[in-house]
Amino acid sequence: MSASDITDARIAEKLKDDMLKERAVLLQELQHRVANSLQIIASVLMQNARKVQSDESRSHLYDAHQRVMSVAAMQRQLAASQVGDVELRPYFKALCDSIGASMIRDRNQLSLEVNIDGSVIPAEVSISLGLLVTELVINALKHAFPGDRKGKINVNYHSRGNEWTLSVVDDGVGMPHNSAAKPGLGSSIVQALAAQLRATVEIGDAKPGTAVSISHLKMRGNSIARFGAV
Repeated sequence: MSASDITDARIAEKLKDDMLKERAVLLQELQHRVANSLQIIASVLMQNARKVQSDESRSHLYDAHQRVMSVAAMQRQLAASQVGDVELRPYFKALCDSIGASMIRDRNQLSLEVNIDGSVIPAEVSISLGLLVTELVINALKHAFPGDRKGKINVNYHSRGNEWTLSVVDDGVGMPHNSAAKPGLGSSIVQALAAQLRATVEIGDAKPGTAVSISHLKMRGNSIARFGAV
């Protein structure tokens, strides 16, 4: 290789390094802008929720706020990740802390516990799982503990190889017996996310309360019934 070829190779390598550095700076700037935008949206939703007179409208705004916060929590995890993978334990804990902070008034009355193994999964999968956790926890907080009923919600995730199970279990009043309840937004989201993950949704009696499990196993099936009021 001639001296000229060596010089050209060095120049090309330097240009490549410069482009990668510039790309990293632009990506970091984009992440900051996305984080700021999500925070603004969440703040506006919360402000409007506090102002509206209608209980139904307030509930919808709170739900929208939590969905935005779940995406914001995911974005923070992605920004901290160097390889595009996400460690589930801190992600789910931050997500549930955010939901609890805005929806649980008395921690002595209701508790939200997170039991997650050391799984590290691709970012695109963690986004869907985070949205599922958001929907299931919001559903339990809204419907499982009417009045001043005390209780606990457990969020669990365990994996073995390519198989995994996510469950949200409460010790509340149990599943509604009104089979005529119409599916709501939460039901549609859960069904769509489960289908996207090729997972099975099962709902059972926790005696007391309700257990919702979403599993990615060898066998597939589908069952979902509780979410008509979401």
